[in-house]
Amino acid sequence: MTGMINNVQLIGNLGADPELFVSENGKISCRLSVAINDFYKDGRGKPMRKTNWMQVKAWGSLAEAMVAELHKGSRVAVNGRLVNRVTKGKGGEKIQKTEIQAVKFTKISYQDKRDELPF
Repeated sequence: MTGMINNVQLIGNLGADPELFVSENGKISCRLSVAINDFYKDGRGKPMRKTNWMQVKAWGSLAEAMVAELHKGSRVAVNGRLVNRVTKGKGGEKIQKTEIQAVKFTKISYQDKRDELPF
């Protein structure tokens, strides 16, 4: 089937410093968690905020740049694609994880207005 697109764009804040990894064969990667806030009104009209955590993985020079430029609290725009992978849990059960494989990122300067709801 042609014409399918796997493209993700998100903007959020890092919950922790990016973690750098070097595999046994020398491949470099990093992992980071990006918080994205969803704003809505509850059944009574009260403004609410829900935070969703997106797991992002990057490889090679992109991973090195993310580790060098980003830190906990950084606002970042990430472009990438969704990737599913299966790991084994402590009891041997299969666990499916969906993460974003980064292709590009931009650190964004902003004023901290976390407590302000958009409505």
